[in-house]
Amino acid sequence: MKSLHLATPDDLPKLIPMVSAFHVEQQYETDEDHVVAALMPLLDGSPYGAIWLIGPRRSPVGYLAVTFGWSIEFGGLDAILDELYIRPAVRGRGMGGEAIDGIAKALREGGVRALHLEADRSDEPLKRFYKRAKFRPRENYMFMSRVL
Repeated sequence: MKSLHLATPDDLPKLIPMVSAFHVEQQYETDEDHVVAALMPLLDGSPYGAIWLIGPRRSPVGYLAVTFGWSIEFGGLDAILDELYIRPAVRGRGMGGEAIDGIAKALREGGVRALHLEADRSDEPLKRFYKRAKFRPRENYMFMSRVL
């Protein structure tokens, strides 16, 4: 996909404002040091995940972050769409859905068996967006976390 570019350490200055804006929207309590510490391993080629810029590489309109795991249930490598952000001024133009389709195809070709995400149960527009992107809720399942 032409509008997805694997992010590198050189892209950090472009990513910090977008990640920070996403975290403000989501009401995450993070600061720039936290964001940089979370991004750098992924930008440096960590096997645990990667970040892609959405749109033109010089002036991206968003990003998506994918992390990797292993699932016995799904039969191998799986991934989590950890964050997806599109700048508010350009939302609603199909770029988010196009980015998800592009990354899903690349992940499938790379051997990933399932792509998961977490969504706010009360955000109906977000749930419709993810449904259009072929995500389905798993009945009787709930994503749970334990902060360590």
